[in-house]
Amino acid sequence: MKQAYRRWVCGLLACILALLAVCGAVVYVVDPCLYYRVPDKWQPVLFNERYQMAGLAKNVEADTVLVGTSMAANYRSSWIQETFGTSAVRLTIPDGYYSEFDQVMNVLFRTQEPERVIFGLDVNTLIRDESGVTAAMPDYLYDDDSLNDARYLLNKDTLYYSLYALMSQRWNAGETLDTGFMWDDTVWWNHMEALDEYERPEVAAVSMPAGALLADTAENLAVVTNWATRYPDVEFDLFFSPYSILYWDKIDRMGETDAVFAALELACKTLLPYENITLHGLLFDRDIIEQLDYYCDYVHHSAEAGELVLAKLSSGWRIEIKKYPKLTEIGSQRSETMVD
Repeated sequence: MKQAYRRWVCGLLACILALLAVCGAVVYVVDPCLYYRVPDKWQPVLFNERYQMAGLAKNVEADTVLVGTSMAANYRSSWIQETFGTSAVRLTIPDGYYSEFDQVMNVLFRTQEPERVIFGLDVNTLIRDESGVTAAMPDYLYDDDSLNDARYLLNKDTLYYSLYALMSQRWNAGETLDTGFMWDDTVWWNHMEALDEYERPEVAAVSMPAGALLADTAENLAVVTNWATRYPDVEFDLFFSPYSILYWDKIDRMGETDAVFAALELACKTLLPYENITLHGLLFDRDIIEQLDYYCDYVHHSAEAGELVLAKLSSGWRIEIKKYPKLTEIGSQRSETMVD
C-alpha cells in the first residue's frame, strides 16, 4: 500500500515537473516579453509596455534612447534615428511614475552604453507623488537577480502571452519596433476633437499655494539628477512635453498656475547646472501648443507634432537659466493669449 502511494506521489511530482519544464521551455523559446532576445525571424507581438520595456532596453542596441510616457509613444524610432544620425529606440511607460522610469534606466545602463537619452518631462507626472504606483511593473524583469527568471519562465500569464504570440504569427499580427505601441491612428487629431475632449473646469475660489507642488517635484527631480550624476558621459536631452494651450487654460481656472510655474522653475534651477543636461522648454513653444489641430485632447499631440518636437530638440533650442531666472520672463509665453 505504501509503495503504491509512494509511486503515485512520485508520478504526480514527475508530471508536475514535466509540465513546468514544458511551460518554461515554451516561454523561453517564444520569449513574449523580449526578455532574452528580440526575434529576428518574425515580428514581435507588442502588448504591454511595462512587461516589455525591460527586454527592449536590454536587447535593442541604440546610441539614442527616447524615454517617456504616452506623450512620447507616437515618436517613431526611425525619426529619432534620422534626426540625430544614430541608432535609436523608444522606451515608453504610459502614465509612468519616476520610480518606474528609474527601473527602465537601470536596465538600460546595466546592459548598454547609450550616448544620448531623450526624456520627456511631463508636467502632470513631474509634480505628482508616488502614491499612485501600482504593482503593474513586474520587478523580476527589471532587477539583476537571475534567480528571478523563474518567475518569468514559470508564469501562467507569460505562458498565455507566449501562446498569444504564436497565434499572432499565424494572423500576421506582429509589429515592428518602429511602430510598436504607437496609437496615433486610433484617434482624430484636430481642434474640434481637442475641444470636444476638453472639460473646462470651473474657476477655483482659492488658488493653490505657490509651494504646494515643490516637495513632490523635488523628489522626482532627484531621480533625474541621479542619472546625470551616475552617467556623466551620457548626454541627457530633457524637454517639457508640449501640452496644448488648453492645459494653460485648465491650470489657470483651477488656480494652479503659480504652483505649476514654481515647480517648473525648481526644475530649471535643479537640472540646468549639470553639464550633461540640456533642458528644452517645448511646453512654452507656441508653434506647437497653439495649434490645436495637433491634439486629440488637452495634452496629447500627434505624430506630426512629434516630428516637429524632434527637429526642435536637434536644433538646440533650450532654456538658459541665466537669461531667464524666472520662467514667467520667457518671451511673452505667459501672456493673456495663452490662458484666455
